[in-house]
Amino acid sequence: MVRAGRRAALAGAAALTAVLALAAPAAAHAEVEADTPRALAENVTLSFVSEAESGTAGFTELRVVLPEGIAPGDVRLGEAPKGWRLTATGDGYRIAGPALKAGVDAEHTIRVRQLPDAKEIAFKTVETYSDGEVSRWIELPGGAAEPEQPAPVLKLKPAAPGATTGPTGTPTPTPSPTPSPTPSATEPDATATATGTATEADAARPDDNSSTGVVISAVLAAVALLLAGGWWLAKRRGTTPPSQG
Repeated sequence: MVRAGRRAALAGAAALTAVLALAAPAAAHAEVEADTPRALAENVTLSFVSEAESGTAGFTELRVVLPEGIAPGDVRLGEAPKGWRLTATGDGYRIAGPALKAGVDAEHTIRVRQLPDAKEIAFKTVETYSDGEVSRWIELPGGAAEPEQPAPVLKLKPAAPGATTGPTGTPTPTPSPTPSPTPSATEPDATATATGTATEADAARPDDNSSTGVVISAVLAAVALLLAGGWWLAKRRGTTPPSQG
């Protein structure tokens, strides 16, 4: 009986521990990923996720401290929650906007001109909720103990051969071809229409110069015939002998 009681107590304790473990909320954290996680890579897109840890309030602002080697002027906002805007700060940037719904993660992307030459870089992040609660993910890894509020860390591969560090402060523009304007399918090209209309009108209109030339030629021919006839009559009268009565 005693052994059976002990077994039942142990089983009950284990079940209670399992229930409490499942009921406890998962620890929230902030993360960062890159489409090109390589030192000195250029025009890299970084994706950030701040997991919600409040069941009653939503995110309204994120403050990110950039690592050494990335200047605030090297950053441009990519995707973000609707209505959120990025503002550069002295050591990084601030992204804020209308409060998200409670329990909704805050996700955004930025485009960085160039990553620094390092093995890993950290982005200290401070999160603010609509009820004023602040969560700081700013602890850097190091030492025996794992940090309770670790900053998002991005591990980088070695730089590509020949990669160099460019000037900071101005993002490298991504070249994109400029499309030539294409006339609308419903609107004919005005230049082509005007040209075509003029050509058709010219073809349909008689040639004024040609008509005038024909008339002048006919008049000159008639005058020449009259002069020739008069000369012939005069000559004939002069050579015919007078009749004798």
